[in-house]
Amino acid sequence: MARLLHNLLLLTVGLTLKIRVMGYWSLIYGYCALCTGVALLKLGWNIILRPSTTFQWTVRETPPACLNDTSLGTHCYVRIKESGLRFHYVAAGERGKPLMLFLHGFPEFWFSWRHQLREFKSEFRVVAVDMRGYGESDLPSSTESYRLDYLVTDIKDIVEYLGYNRCFLVGHDWGGIIAWLCAIHYPEMVTKLIVLNSPHPCVFTDYALHHPSQMLKSSYYFFFQLPYFPELMLSINDFKALKSLFTSRSTGISCKGRWLTTEELEAYLHALSQPGALTGALNYFRNVFSVLPLSQSEVKSPVLLLWGERDAFLEQDMAEACRLYIRNHFRLNIISGASHWLQQDQPDIVNTLIWTFIKEGEGRKNYRNL
Repeated sequence: MARLLHNLLLLTVGLTLKIRVMGYWSLIYGYCALCTGVALLKLGWNIILRPSTTFQWTVRETPPACLNDTSLGTHCYVRIKESGLRFHYVAAGERGKPLMLFLHGFPEFWFSWRHQLREFKSEFRVVAVDMRGYGESDLPSSTESYRLDYLVTDIKDIVEYLGYNRCFLVGHDWGGIIAWLCAIHYPEMVTKLIVLNSPHPCVFTDYALHHPSQMLKSSYYFFFQLPYFPELMLSINDFKALKSLFTSRSTGISCKGRWLTTEELEAYLHALSQPGALTGALNYFRNVFSVLPLSQSEVKSPVLLLWGERDAFLEQDMAEACRLYIRNHFRLNIISGASHWLQQDQPDIVNTLIWTFIKEGEGRKNYRNL
């Protein structure tokens, strides 16, 4: 009788798990279909309004001068033996000084860290990487090549090939996700973790599933699961959607004095207009649902989390919830009036807060608003 009850319990648990998994994927694909319908309506409206220009876009062949600004550092390359991939990075500061490694988000590249490269090169070997599939780094063709475990291993390998075993790791957006995961899986490698507008992956998953407003803001995650169509929608009207991300009132950089110049915007379009560039960037999203939730989640490194109050894509409540997963000193700063593009929007404040965090001891947990 006891064995029968035990078998029934196992069967019930297994069935419940299968139902939850089916529900999870049904939600993803259902929302994906909804987002696709909305995108098709937008495409149709664009064709009606701009029939002659909708399907026109220009590949930027020549990099703008700002990408060769010597004050930002030296352009370098490293080939990782294990993966066979070549990575591009910009480095400044003396070799042998502590390594500060910067990981960009979507749809960015190393250039998004220009203000921090100038600021921290006096005391650090600063390195801003073009992550796998971005900028001048290699662009694997298969979607499978952008699994999270590969992306995390890339960073570990880059640190080692630069001649270091530890670093101050700084990440924004998708770079923040990879930075969180590096700190979780390779705690000995991360001296201190600094994350900008990117919640702990477990926080994001749980919060989005329980807050429809965040699910709506994250609708692009579902739309990007489709092949080819998202690339088309980001390219039409000469990459109008990409331009809007950085420049519109709702999603763009908030601080008027920090709006992207025409040349700086062209730098982004130069990187993202290259053949295959958008597919590489979107492939990050196309692997994310297969690895969540995480089997490991604790962060043992000291953490600074910086959050732009006016982030159009991520709700602020997730920032405080990250505290649950950190087993060390945690400092959270909410920056008033700042957008999602925090290190470009409010670089002076961001740089000051990073300096303070780097130099302070690992005392009691701290929280304050700016």
